[in-house]
Amino acid sequence: MKQSEIKNLSVEQLRENLSQAKKTYNSLKMAHAISPIENPLQIRTVRRTVARLATEITKREQQ
Repeated sequence: MKQSEIKNLSVEQLRENLSQAKKTYNSLKMAHAISPIENPLQIRTVRRTVARLATEITKREQQ
C-alpha cells in the first residue's frame, strides 16, 4: 500500500488494515520458517506496509 493511499483512509480503516497486515505478516513469517516461500520479498513489503500504517495512526493521534 502506497503512502498516498494511506493518507486518504480514515482512522478506523487504518486500524482495520493494520490488523489485517499484521496477520498477513505473521502468516508469511511462519510459512517461510517452515519451508521457503516462493517470493521472500513479500515479507519485506508487508512489514513496511505495517510500519506505514502504524506511523500514520500515531501521526493522527498526536494532532
